[in-house]
Amino acid sequence: MLSPVHVRYRYRMYPTSRQVQMLAWTFGCARVVFNDCIRLRDEAHKAGEKLSDSEIQTRVITLAKQTPSGSG
Repeated sequence: MLSPVHVRYRYRMYPTSRQVQMLAWTFGCARVVFNDCIRLRDEAHKAGEKLSDSEIQTRVITLAKQTPSGSG
């Protein structure tokens, strides 16, 4: 029997200043959403409520749509 072959690649990227801005904006948005999910789960836990991942997702999306930056 042959053993699996593991291949590893290394990549470097050199983004332009505009790409750096967009990456920072994107990761900032992801951080906000992640923190919102943790906050909602903690609040639900304190209230004795158990939320599924899909319920957390639904609530975070609903909250985002209620903010001016998330509605467009």
